[in-house]
Amino acid sequence: MPMTEQATGAHHPQPRPRTGGQQSAPVEHVTGAQSLIRSLEEVGADTVFGIPGGAILPAYDPLMDSTRVRHVLVRHEQGAGHAATGYAQATGKVGVCMATSGPGATNLVTPIADAHMDSVPMVAITGQVASKAIGTDAFQEADIVGITMPITKHNFLVTKAEDIPRVIAQAFHIASTGRPGPVLVDIAKDALQAKTTFSWPPVMDLPGYRPVTKPHAKQIREAAKLITSAKRPVLYVGGGVIKAQATAELKVLAELTGAPVTTTLMALGAFPDGHPLHVGMPGMHGAVTAVTALQKADLIVALGARFDDRVTGKLDSFAPYAKIVHADIDPAEIGKNRAADVPIVGDAREVLADLIQAVQKEHADGHRGDYSAWWNDLNRWRDTYPLGYDQPADGSLSPQQVIERIGQLAPEGTIFAAGVGQHQMWAAHFIQYDKPATWLNSGGAGTMGYAVPAAMGAKAGAPDRAVWAIDGDGCFQMTNQELTTCALNNIPIKVAVINNGALGMVRQWQTLFYNQRYSNTVLHSGPDDVNPQARGTRVPDFVKLSEAMGCYAIRCEDPADLDKVIEEANSINDRPVVVDFVVHEDAMVWPMVAAGTSNDEIMAARDVRPDFGDNEDD
Repeated sequence: MPMTEQATGAHHPQPRPRTGGQQSAPVEHVTGAQSLIRSLEEVGADTVFGIPGGAILPAYDPLMDSTRVRHVLVRHEQGAGHAATGYAQATGKVGVCMATSGPGATNLVTPIADAHMDSVPMVAITGQVASKAIGTDAFQEADIVGITMPITKHNFLVTKAEDIPRVIAQAFHIASTGRPGPVLVDIAKDALQAKTTFSWPPVMDLPGYRPVTKPHAKQIREAAKLITSAKRPVLYVGGGVIKAQATAELKVLAELTGAPVTTTLMALGAFPDGHPLHVGMPGMHGAVTAVTALQKADLIVALGARFDDRVTGKLDSFAPYAKIVHADIDPAEIGKNRAADVPIVGDAREVLADLIQAVQKEHADGHRGDYSAWWNDLNRWRDTYPLGYDQPADGSLSPQQVIERIGQLAPEGTIFAAGVGQHQMWAAHFIQYDKPATWLNSGGAGTMGYAVPAAMGAKAGAPDRAVWAIDGDGCFQMTNQELTTCALNNIPIKVAVINNGALGMVRQWQTLFYNQRYSNTVLHSGPDDVNPQARGTRVPDFVKLSEAMGCYAIRCEDPADLDKVIEEANSINDRPVVVDFVVHEDAMVWPMVAAGTSNDEIMAARDVRPDFGDNEDD
């Protein structure tokens, strides 16, 4: 049966075929499984997160002998996938996860979809039943190539041992070039067991895959003219700027132009939060100044961003006065949600470098933007509607204060990984991010359970840096089994469980939009009529649970103990640390734009709608 290669369509630009070096390495006689491990060594994979099983088992035997590839035995395949993502986001390298066929492979579907939404370079390697059994509903058979086709950048089914080196080389190349993304390599068990030869590098065969990285000079000149002639420009920065390692160039362009910068949830740290040109994060729970700047702008320069619905709100009311310069590595993103006046296809780093030169030429020709009136408005909004929070009247812990103090007391260079929900938004708001790759989260998919395994992957990839997972009690109960993995593999992450006893963000929506009818969002107790004697107990007790998994665990309920507890957690580095922060259950995330409404309807706090006056629309 020939090797089948499946891709997710022409959505992603395709790189120029690369051929191997002129001098071939000596040929080794190996099994397909040995060829796989040798290939992983040669592409530079140093860490693999996975779980063995029948179909992938042949690969685990030579893996035991590898001195260059570390395997981390996770407790669930979803943990392997998110760990690979955390590793990739923290290091900039391709993350690797491995699983067996059938349910092992399908357990990777969520982290693969998550990586696809957030453009994370990942290679997922799965075992498959023997090639002659494919399509027969064999034991532990699942068509993982078909299942993942919509959520991978590209995927492969390998049925011949001799194809393994070439496919692994291609998979890593595709995952890490152009717009990064996950690539699945599904290998039949008989291909792993068959005898073959190994030589490196293989000749790659990727006709038609040629990502455009160099932007068109005419488009760059047009963009520079718009920037210098605009009155109310905004640099709208997305995660692509971090992936392109273009943060230094971004800072130069921003300071050269003097334009305000807004960084999306995926781009926090791409531009220093503390920089005077930074106006905050846009979006449903973005800063009032950032959301309003986009709404009132006459020019939006989008860099590695995709006009996501969480940023635009009701699309037909988004930024009604703005011309759009949209630069992206993926041409399918340009014009997908908002028409671009100046489309630019290219790598963000090259786009920014060329834009800097083009704007300098405009300045030399006497064309310089005057944004003084714009900054008067922006500064007034920034002063009037800063991010903030109220302390609970009952003296209980404020979740926002907990997260803010973790950020302030964390060692230099700490990486923060968040789950999804209220705690994610508070971590985005109240921790200051001044460097790239210090903030990891599930932005596009919004995957609960992301934080603990992603933090594990980040710590495995950057062992010399502190890693804090900011998690909710709902998210934590989805993937906390990976704390066992951390404890047994010397991966000493720190986890803050923001424990409000509820699915907090869902509860917030129930408070605001469902007349405070809290249907199935209480976590710490069941319905009273089911188990009344359980009232008042901690189910589960996160301290006992964490200790059972080999962690040092602390509970904090009193604001007076907050700093002491955080400092204690920071001082312990020989095992994972979990802190159960029992916080007020009614705290809410503000600002907020209700789903499906215009960004003009932003609420700075409950029942507080900002008043911008009438003169900003001129």
